[in-house]
Amino acid sequence: MDLTLDTTSYDGAAVLRVAGDIDMQTAGALRDRLTECLETGAGRVVVDLSAVDFLDSSALGALVAAARSAGEGGSALRVAAPKPHVRKIFQITRLLDVLGVHDTVEDALAD
Repeated sequence: MDLTLDTTSYDGAAVLRVAGDIDMQTAGALRDRLTECLETGAGRVVVDLSAVDFLDSSALGALVAAARSAGEGGSALRVAAPKPHVRKIFQITRLLDVLGVHDTVEDALAD
């Protein structure tokens, strides 16, 4: 499945809606778009994973690197709306709190 990345602006935050599988072949595109979002000066970047069915370690690496960059730049990265089986990956890898995983985009925006 192809990866689609759509960014919208919401009250000073960038919301990146990701659809498809994030794996070794597509993680670079995610990493690039996250970098673009952070470079725009958004105070917060929310990654909406509601349409993601699969992600692997390269996806996790891209998200962790972006979260680190966000923190160093004075902004924040949050993950929103992962499906239960995707959320379990964050739980197993102990990244729920590191990435600020929320049930909804609205909750992530409010964090």
